[in-house]
Amino acid sequence: MNGLGAYLKAAFNARPFGMVIPPNWLGLAAFGLLGAFVSPGFWLIGLGVEAGYLWLLTRNERFRSIVDSGGLDGAARTASAEWQTLYDNLLARLDGSATRAQSDMEEQGTELVQVLTRQGASATQLADVRQLVWLHLQLLVARSSLVDVAQAAQRDRQSLADQQKHLEARIADDELAEDLRRSLEQQLGVIQSRRSAHADAAKRLELVDAEIDRLRQQIALVREQALLATDEGSVARSVDALSASLNEANRWLKDQRELFSGIDSFSDDPPPVDLLRAKPQRVKVRKRRESE
Repeated sequence: MNGLGAYLKAAFNARPFGMVIPPNWLGLAAFGLLGAFVSPGFWLIGLGVEAGYLWLLTRNERFRSIVDSGGLDGAARTASAEWQTLYDNLLARLDGSATRAQSDMEEQGTELVQVLTRQGASATQLADVRQLVWLHLQLLVARSSLVDVAQAAQRDRQSLADQQKHLEARIADDELAEDLRRSLEQQLGVIQSRRSAHADAAKRLELVDAEIDRLRQQIALVREQALLATDEGSVARSVDALSASLNEANRWLKDQRELFSGIDSFSDDPPPVDLLRAKPQRVKVRKRRESE
């Protein structure tokens, strides 16, 4: 059984599964702002509400049982397991070359986080590194889907062109039965849609390749700048460059969102903290490299 201090700490930081910020923190922030901008009396009200909330929750037997059994930590473990499943599913969609590219990106990101941590970077700045590496993985998955379409386009290009030419010639026949004409026109529409999709995929693939390259260069540049930094100002400029690159990447992605419709690898979810921690996949990739 835990002591009162453990129950108070757990109650103060308790959050329902799926919430990033504990609701208690949001309540405190709300009363703090009301006290600052409306009336200081809200601070006293907030203090009373907080005391009542903590008193009620710490006396709740069910809550105490959850804390005693490590249930709150269990929820965190569940969230971590769900992220690991998402990560594994995305990684499974990559071929060997893309998997190695992501592993290299994660290694660079891990090294950069270590350097920035030693130089006093904030949690937000470290999160920017994770987000760039996470975006790199999502772009690789999107690229994999686009490559499949591009390969189909290469394989079927001449065949589709011949079919379209043949159908257009048949439809131009004035003596063609109306029912058959409608069927051929629908078939022609499908072929034209496929050819349009193939051309669109080629454009998307070129854009994704360019952005993947930019993210890799940016991570490498900031890492080199951080290693060569001689004062806090140099480190700050390196981190600012990274944040600017992340903002640019996010703007680019929003601008191109229509181009990536139908590709489910993109999401607005924040990058997981576990992204740049050691994972078995890196060991497997290194072993593959050594065997090659």
